[in-house]
Amino acid sequence: MKRILFSLAIPAFFTSLVIVSCSKEKPVISEGNEVTTTKDGAKFVLDTLNSNVEWKGYKIFKSENTSHFGTIKFESGDVTVKDGKLESGKFVADMASLTSEDLKDKKEDLEKLNGHLKSVDFFEVEKFPTASYEITKVSPAAEGDYNTVLDGNLTVKGITKPTQFKANVAINEGVVSISTEPKDIMREEFGVKFQSPAANGVIKNEVTLQIRVKALEKK
Repeated sequence: MKRILFSLAIPAFFTSLVIVSCSKEKPVISEGNEVTTTKDGAKFVLDTLNSNVEWKGYKIFKSENTSHFGTIKFESGDVTVKDGKLESGKFVADMASLTSEDLKDKKEDLEKLNGHLKSVDFFEVEKFPTASYEITKVSPAAEGDYNTVLDGNLTVKGITKPTQFKANVAINEGVVSISTEPKDIMREEFGVKFQSPAANGVIKNEVTLQIRVKALEKK
């Protein structure tokens, strides 16, 4: 009888371990910059229909013929302007809107890729439905094609990392426009570590992001 009880207890014990292990949330990691901007000033609300994140991912070599590219829509966001200059801002992306543009004429391939990118292999959209970028510092650019340097905190899959973008910022008649320089982000730093079999092409760690924002003054 004791042997029977013991044999029943062992699998039950291991089952309880599995349940506890599976129920644990993945840790949220934050290494972001301290926010030094303020919310003082005029508030501008994100025009979500005319704002997005453009992305591009690569296989094997970083070249046009081994890449996919697409967009992610914003669900909300705002900026503040003080004394005619951008003061602060935060933009929240709707990860469920992530889609490929290069496959838009190939419906079956498009649905397959979009589903894979939203799965646990990549961005786990069901668990992490949003990503965000919060500006922590705004500085004028000393030289180059962009007039502003944005320091901020990029959060993807619950992991926050300090991320700097060069950007062109324009403020004109109640509209704030922000267009960042394309920036390579290391996806593995944000917990996106999937690799396909080598025969299918090694996926590069770099993902290029470009943020385009239009915000309208709140009346």
